[in-house]
Amino acid sequence: MTTTVRPDQGAELRHRLAIPADRLAELNAMLLDPGARIVNDLLAVVARYGTPDEINRRAREAGRLPALLERVRAVQPAYLADLDWLAEQRDSGAFVSVADYRRGVLGDRADSMSFRDDLAVTLEVSALQYFPWVVAAARRAIADRSLMPGRWIRVRKMKEQEADGDLAAVSAAMKIIGASVVETLDTKGTDGSNVHLDGPATITGYFGGVGQPNDHPLLWVDEFLHYYTTFGVQQVLNLNPGTVLAGYMLHRLGVDIEFKISVFMGNDNPFAGLWTLLGARLFAREDGTTPLVGFNWSNSVDNETLEIAADIRRALGFEQTVRFEHHITETQKSIVRQPYDRRAELMALADHVANISAKHEGGDPAEDAAHPHPSDILDYFRDKAEIIASGDWNALQDDFIDKLDATNHTARSLTEHGLSFVAAHNLHH
Repeated sequence: MTTTVRPDQGAELRHRLAIPADRLAELNAMLLDPGARIVNDLLAVVARYGTPDEINRRAREAGRLPALLERVRAVQPAYLADLDWLAEQRDSGAFVSVADYRRGVLGDRADSMSFRDDLAVTLEVSALQYFPWVVAAARRAIADRSLMPGRWIRVRKMKEQEADGDLAAVSAAMKIIGASVVETLDTKGTDGSNVHLDGPATITGYFGGVGQPNDHPLLWVDEFLHYYTTFGVQQVLNLNPGTVLAGYMLHRLGVDIEFKISVFMGNDNPFAGLWTLLGARLFAREDGTTPLVGFNWSNSVDNETLEIAADIRRALGFEQTVRFEHHITETQKSIVRQPYDRRAELMALADHVANISAKHEGGDPAEDAAHPHPSDILDYFRDKAEIIASGDWNALQDDFIDKLDATNHTARSLTEHGLSFVAAHNLHH
C-alpha cells in the first residue's frame, strides 16, 4: 500500500534528516582525541611499517614486475617459463582483440554497430586459486579466440600461496595481462578467531560477519600491510563493518589500500548500500578518492535496488570509482539455491547503470551441475595438499574453466545487446 504525502508535509519531514554541522565536529573531536584507543591502536599498527609515504614506496617497489619475477625465481623458478610464455603471447598478439571478438559474434554487423563503451561491464571471475590455472585459461583463450577477464578474485590461504610461489606468480601474471586482482587475507574470520565457531558445522554463526571479533580488525590491517609492503598486494577482500572502517581510516591516513566488499557482508538493500557509501564519503581524501573500489552486493538484490544505489553512488561522487560487483553465476554448492543465473537481469541493467562488474563464481548452472564434482564454495578453504591427495585437483581446475566459459557467455550476450565489456587490457583492448 502506497501512502501519499502532501508536498508541504514531505518537505518538512525531509528537512528533519539534515545532519547538523556540529555532529561532524563531535566526530572529529573523538577521532583527534589523543586518548582515543581505537585510533591509537590503529596508528600503532601502522607505525610498525613506517610512515604512509614509506609504506607506499615499499609497496610500489615490491609490486613492480621485475621484483615479483625475482620472488618467483627464488621460490618457484619453474613458473618463470610460463610467465615468459604469457608475455610472449601477449606481445605477439595471440589473443583475440575486442574488435575481432565482436566480429566473431556478430559477423559484419559488428563494424557498423555502436557499442556502449561508456557503460562497459567488467568481466570478473572467482576464485582463481592457483597459478597453473592462469596458464590453462590463457591457452584456452588463444585456442578458442575467447576472452581473459579484466578482474580476478582469489580466496586462497595467503601463507600457503606465499610459501609455494603462487602469490608472486599470479601477481606477475596479472601485470602481464593487464587485469586487476583481489586477494583474501587469512584474517577473514574462518581462522578460529571466534572460539565458539568451528567451520561449516557452525556456519550459521558467521552470519552478519561475526567471524572477525575483538582485535581482528587490527590483525587484518597488520596482515594487509605485510603483503602490501612485501608483495605489492594492494586490493583485498573486505567482509566486516569493522575491517571496512579500518580500511577507510587507513586510506585516510595516506596508505593507498584498495578493497572490495564481499558478498558475505550482506549489503542487500539500498539503505545498507547508503550506509556503506556514507562511510566511504566521510573518510574520502580531499581529492574524493576512497579505498572502496569494489562493492559486491548480496545475491538477493534485484535491479531496482542497484538502480537506486546507483543514484546514491552518483550523488556522492563515486560513480567512476566504486564498481558495483554483481554475481551472475554462483558455485553450484554451499552458497545459493540453484539454478542461479542473473545474466538476463544484467542485460536489462547494463544499458543505463555504469561501472558494473559481472562476477562469475560458478559455471552456467546446467553445465556445472553435470560435473562429477560441481563447483563448491567450501573448496576455497581446503589445503592444496589435501586437494591433491584427494584426487580433486583436475576437477577443481575444470570447475574454474567452466567459470571462464560462463564469463565468455556473458561477454557474448553483452555484445549481442550492443553493450561493451572490460577484458584483460593488455591482451584484448
